[in-house]
Amino acid sequence: MLKPKNNHLILNLKDSRRKIFLKLCYFSLLLILISCKADNSKKTETNFIKSEENTTKKTNSKTILFFGDSLTAGYGLDDVDAAFPGIIQAKIDSLSLEYTVINSGVSGETSAGGKSRIAWVLNQDIDVFILELGANDGLRGVPLKQTRENLQAIIDAVIKKNTNTKIVLAGMQLPPNMGIDYITEFKTIFPDLATKNKLALIPFLLKDVGGIPTLNQSDGIHPTIEGQKIVANNVWEVLKPLL
Repeated sequence: MLKPKNNHLILNLKDSRRKIFLKLCYFSLLLILISCKADNSKKTETNFIKSEENTTKKTNSKTILFFGDSLTAGYGLDDVDAAFPGIIQAKIDSLSLEYTVINSGVSGETSAGGKSRIAWVLNQDIDVFILELGANDGLRGVPLKQTRENLQAIIDAVIKKNTNTKIVLAGMQLPPNMGIDYITEFKTIFPDLATKNKLALIPFLLKDVGGIPTLNQSDGIHPTIEGQKIVANNVWEVLKPLL
């Protein structure tokens, strides 16, 4: 009779060990699940933080809008980014500044044309507004009073939309064949408007480019890629301190 009892005790012992083993397995599995959950929570939290940082970075990006004619649009160039606004964007990116450049140049645009489309352009938020218009007015002999009034109307519209928008006015000059009186008065329009409205002024957008054949395309008016680089430097000297 003792032998069966011993067998029974052995079976109970094995069963007890099996239960302990199973409990240890369950406990280990629970620890693994808790660990994975914690790790996933950390990953989720990290991803959320990165996503929030990217969203904040994108939201904090400010806008620089170039509002002009064919000079701004990059007439005659194969790549619009080779025009001076695109070169300015490259300069900004190299300095890790949070600004996005928008090229709103239209070939053939006059001050009247700019005045007619400014309301549409101002539908977006603009931090820095660079006004480059008037050259086509001068080349067409538009009455100077009209050019002055149109440019002032554009400036007024920008200020009305947001008084915090910084405005930069690009000065222009005309070739001598337009007549000494006309080109002299035309040249004064830009510094006069800049002083009146307390704007930053680029004295002459085409400084060291205008009238130099090697830096202009065959029409003698629109800068080549090398000319655009010089124009970009003329703009950057005035724009950089404002950023």
